[in-house]
Amino acid sequence: MPLVLMLVAGAVTCVITFIKDFSMHSRLVTLLIVLLVFYFLGSVMKWALDYFDEQNGEDEENEQDEENEENEEKSAEEGEVIEKDTDVESEEEEESENEQ
Repeated sequence: MPLVLMLVAGAVTCVITFIKDFSMHSRLVTLLIVLLVFYFLGSVMKWALDYFDEQNGEDEENEQDEENEENEEKSAEEGEVIEKDTDVESEEEEESENEQ
């Protein structure tokens, strides 16, 4: 992200300095300053976004852990329900009917 921001700013700077008819030395100095400033700004923005993303990830993990603990407590209190596999039973019944 910092590189893309820096390169776009550099391209805009090149076009503007060309249109304004700056000397070659002042074009290069302006371009260098713009590239450094926008690289720094892009790096700060990337760091901030990564920091917020990391915090959101930790919050989501904490919420999931709490939900899992609550579900485990509820299932321990209520007891687990075991469901029959009805597909297997119906297949066995069909096979026995076909044999007769």
